[in-house]
Amino acid sequence: MNSLVNINLVLYLIGIIVMLVAFMSLRDTSNPRRITTALFWFLFGCSFLFGDLMLATLGKPLTYRIVGVSVLLMAALAGANLLGMGKHSDDDRPARLQIAGKLGNRIFIPALTIPIVTVLLTVVVKDFQVGGWFLLDQKNLTLTSLCIACICALGLACLYTRGTPLQAVRESRRLVDAIGWALILPQMLAMLGGVFVAAKTGQSIQDIVKLFINPDSRMTLIIMYCTGMALFTMIMGNAFAAFPVMTAGIALPFLINQHHANPAALVAIGMFSGYCGTLMTPMAANFNIVPAALLELKDKYQVIKVQIPTALQVLACNILLIHFFVFP
Repeated sequence: MNSLVNINLVLYLIGIIVMLVAFMSLRDTSNPRRITTALFWFLFGCSFLFGDLMLATLGKPLTYRIVGVSVLLMAALAGANLLGMGKHSDDDRPARLQIAGKLGNRIFIPALTIPIVTVLLTVVVKDFQVGGWFLLDQKNLTLTSLCIACICALGLACLYTRGTPLQAVRESRRLVDAIGWALILPQMLAMLGGVFVAAKTGQSIQDIVKLFINPDSRMTLIIMYCTGMALFTMIMGNAFAAFPVMTAGIALPFLINQHHANPAALVAIGMFSGYCGTLMTPMAANFNIVPAALLELKDKYQVIKVQIPTALQVLACNILLIHFFVFP
């Protein structure tokens, strides 16, 4: 289906922003590792900006190998601690504080614009057409809506603060420097989840369950499913990556087909169990490591330590919810 705003435009926009971050990092002489830092973000941006071009000219096998080598090189740069941070000027802090004081709570409007516009576009404008072309990519409706929402939020932020899009990119680099390599961890882990699915890991888990657990023991299966979702999420750092593996391995063949569980309720609580694992792992860097870095905590695992008791209690509640309310 033809669309005016498709997923390729979204990826190109991300690639341009990442390339600008790489260029700014290269020019930052206050960063002792500016060359390797710029190289890291350049490699990351290439997959967004030149992925389609490489596929068209080089073909899938060679393109996949090039991207794979790029990922390994990025991992080597991050593992060798070759990403640095420059000294960002804070001379405009008084002016920014003055603007913030004038705006008051209106400063949150751009941030609230993102979810509101995303929902409106996804629900109301999803079928809108212009000259036979859909406005939004029908196969990637949420992502294209989110992109438009972010652009709207940026426009409002510039209007309120009298800033510019270039200033927004500079502030993005400040945030990127603070977060470092952990910024791309969610994407890497999501891709790893795809690898597990392609490797039919769910079928392997199903075979292991058959060997060691009595399929007639409903409670044991529930515990295995919920704790498995949490543990696999802790390994993957992403409940969405763990979900297809554990659902295909335990929920679908045993709890749904054999014990006739309500599918919608079961997988919803199962996903919630995965989120319990998110609270207990540094692999979920965007939730647990990034806040610690931004808040400059001395213990970068402090957020996780505080969340563990709550996560375990919620996980236990999820097991009980499935046991008492999901089955007929």
